[in-house]
Amino acid sequence: MLVLTRKADQTIRIGGEIEVTVVSIDRDQVKIGISAPQDVRILRQEIVDEIQAANRDAAREACASATHVGPPPPRAPEMATMTRTAEPGSAHSS
Repeated sequence: MLVLTRKADQTIRIGGEIEVTVVSIDRDQVKIGISAPQDVRILRQEIVDEIQAANRDAAREACASATHVGPPPPRAPEMATMTRTAEPGSAHSS
């Protein structure tokens, strides 16, 4: 991490297109201004942390509620079918 000392109204340049300017300093708070192209996304770290936590929670919920995907679970062994034999003297005996 590069650490710089700046005073109010001083600017640093990142690459050729991004400028970070110290707008004001008030006790323990520094107000900065950032000039960057529209396609450069600028987010505060606490917002990034919240988004990542929400994404993790949503992924956990999706996994927990997802139905089983893949081959079906193995089937229980089938019971042997029993064949009834005719009792002697019944109508079905020969």
